[in-house]
Amino acid sequence: MNCPHCQSIATTQLARKTSLGYQVFRCRCCQRVFNERTATPFNYLEFPTDIVLLVVLWRLRYKLSLRDLAEMFLERGFEFTHEAVRDWEARFAPLITEHLRSKRRGKAGRSWYCDETYVRVGGKWCYLYRAIDRDGNLVDSMLSEHRDMASAKRFFLQAKEVVGHKPEKVTTDGHDSYPRAIHRILGRKVVHRTSRLALIELPYYRMEQDHRGIKQRYYSRKVYAIYGFGNFASASRFCRAFDEQRDYFRHRTRSKEKVTLPEQRRMFRQRFGALQYLMRAA
Repeated sequence: MNCPHCQSIATTQLARKTSLGYQVFRCRCCQRVFNERTATPFNYLEFPTDIVLLVVLWRLRYKLSLRDLAEMFLERGFEFTHEAVRDWEARFAPLITEHLRSKRRGKAGRSWYCDETYVRVGGKWCYLYRAIDRDGNLVDSMLSEHRDMASAKRFFLQAKEVVGHKPEKVTTDGHDSYPRAIHRILGRKVVHRTSRLALIELPYYRMEQDHRGIKQRYYSRKVYAIYGFGNFASASRFCRAFDEQRDYFRHRTRSKEKVTLPEQRRMFRQRFGALQYLMRAA
């Protein structure tokens, strides 16, 4: 293992391990002692990396509260508070998001279906811009406090950078900001459709139904006149991470593709293990 401090390959593996079972090394050049998690985002954690990743993935994947996760892991012998879960989500959800976004580059189709939905943040409504391709694969998502020209341009610019190419056709609703934003960011050669015939197409109907995923993930309870998410930063972080992991575990890559239940479960376990390995190597 290379030294994380001086990048030297002249390291020696010591006989001892850390309290969590991670191997300890010594660099013969800078004489520093380090372990497998030194200089990684998981350094100084009081719990194993696998457990922390599992908590964050379950938080994103399933409809579980912070306290639910803390209680569930008591049976496994790990005692932490719901505030620890909140901190881990804030630290590692963006890391998972960036890894998954980089894996999607160049994989989205050339026909995009864009729409926005309402999300309650801090007692007021915000707008979650989302886009999928013809086969239902995620293009990008972005939370915005406003629904205007600047937000639409920022969304299309971000989507183009994530996907790595421009679409040939974009289907949206009839909001006035979309035509100018598409022409200025994506170019005038991109076909923009807002006709009634385009809006009843199966992919666009799937786009409308796809909003229910994020709608069902935050609790619509009243706490000091605040509904949904508490603040914009946490809402934006969660919405983006939720969409990325949801697309990553999606077993269909083409429209009407038939995947048996045993194959779905095999794919889920394989991708779950691959994601854990990828994050440990980060």
